[in-house]
Amino acid sequence: MRLLLAEDERELAEWLCRALKQNGYIVDWVDDGRLVEPSIAQVKYDALILDLGLPGLDGHNVLARLRDIDVRLPVLILTARDSLMERVNTLKGGADDFMAKPFSVEELEARLTALIRRARGSEHPRLACGPLHYDANTRQFTLGDQPLQLSKREHTLLLALIQRSGEPMTKKDLFDKIFDDDLDAMPEAVEVLIYRVRKRLEGSPVQIVTLRGLGYLLESR
Repeated sequence: MRLLLAEDERELAEWLCRALKQNGYIVDWVDDGRLVEPSIAQVKYDALILDLGLPGLDGHNVLARLRDIDVRLPVLILTARDSLMERVNTLKGGADDFMAKPFSVEELEARLTALIRRARGSEHPRLACGPLHYDANTRQFTLGDQPLQLSKREHTLLLALIQRSGEPMTKKDLFDKIFDDDLDAMPEAVEVLIYRVRKRLEGSPVQIVTLRGLGYLLESR
C-alpha cells in the first residue's frame, strides 16, 4: 500500500517513514501543504496522512481543496491540536479519522488499515489470482493453503502485480514502487526480483508473464 505523508516536522516525518516502510508500506513525504494536491495528481495513493499545521497551505485548506475537487482518498489527520472542537470540525470538513500527537505507530497502522478497507468497500479485503491470495489485514500472501515466504522487496513486487492482476505493469512502474528509497538501485534489479518471485510460484498455475513492450503481468493459467 502506498501512502502520502504531509508533515513539516522533519524528525517526526523521517521516523514515521522508516517505521511504516519496515511494515511493508511505500511512503512518499512532502513538507508543504501546496505539494499535496500535485503529488496526488501524479501518484495513486491508498491514503493521506495529513498534519494540520503545514506551511504554505495548512491542513484544513488542503483537505477542503481535495474534497472540493472530489478527491475521495482516505485522509487521516495527525495534529497536536487535540480538542473536541478541532476533532468535530476536521471530521465535518471531510477527514476520515483523527489522531493526536504523540501517537503509537501500531495504532496508526490499525487506523490506516481500517480506512483503506472501508474505502475499498470490503470488511476483509483480499486480493486473488487463482490460488494466490493476499490478505490486507495480515499483509500475508498464501499460495493454496500455505503461507508464501517472501523477502520485503519480493513482497512489494508481488503486491504491485496482484493489485493490477490481469493488467501489465511496466518495469519503470515496478522499479518506482520497489526501490523508491534506494538511490543506488539499477533498473535491472527488477528483472532479478521477477526471476526470484517466479521461482517462488514454480509448480503453481500462477505465473508472471513478460509482455514485450508492455511489461509484466500476473495471471493464473
